[in-house]
Amino acid sequence: MSARFEELDWRETPLGELALRRRSYPGVAEPVYEIKLNDEFLMSSLFTVAEVKLADLALAELTTCPSTPELDVAVGGLGLGYTAEAVLKNPDVGSLVVIDMLDAVIDWHEHGLIPGGLAADPRCRLVHGDFFSMAQSTTGLDPLAPGRRFHAVIVDIDHSPRHLLHPDNAGFYQLDGLRRLSEHLHPGGVFALWSNDRPDEEFLAALTQAFAEARAEVVAFDNPLQEREAANTVYLARTHRLP
Repeated sequence: MSARFEELDWRETPLGELALRRRSYPGVAEPVYEIKLNDEFLMSSLFTVAEVKLADLALAELTTCPSTPELDVAVGGLGLGYTAEAVLKNPDVGSLVVIDMLDAVIDWHEHGLIPGGLAADPRCRLVHGDFFSMAQSTTGLDPLAPGRRFHAVIVDIDHSPRHLLHPDNAGFYQLDGLRRLSEHLHPGGVFALWSNDRPDEEFLAALTQAFAEARAEVVAFDNPLQEREAANTVYLARTHRLP
């Protein structure tokens, strides 16, 4: 299938060559935005069902109460912004911190190269940083509030717990890394993770040990280019609630 595309920006980054492209496909009404790192696709606006479902499933696990009138959420990985936008559509969300180590991606959102209103939403703050290092630290995920806890931490960075953008990320998916992440959540808080692969029983076992409860949900969606159904996985885990 032929496709016309325009390269909107190109940057050299610590992870390699990063490009933002806009394509038009026959039979697809809207322009398709793509982010590529070296030769791999980080995200395409043609496939966003699972990214949106990631946020929806995570927030569906939470219910507000008089003592917690608003939810504080952190998202690891900005990309085209579909997960963050889905978070902000939830009226119970009071604040959102989105962390991305590629400052070019943040710049694209702030200057309107990527459609959406993340940068304009007063509840949302885009943070340039290494989510994995921050998640393993004692200071946590908000540089402006060391030690801050969140009601939900939602992550969409690596392709899967085994298919990583950088080998240094591997420790995050091990038992100790997951336990350190859980320390940045409120009691009863939720961790959600997107994966391009089918459910990984070894990773799910580590989640079950690190959290009070954990499960994997397969999210199916149509692939219009290959004319078939595809699927991603969303992992969901919750910390212990206070008595």
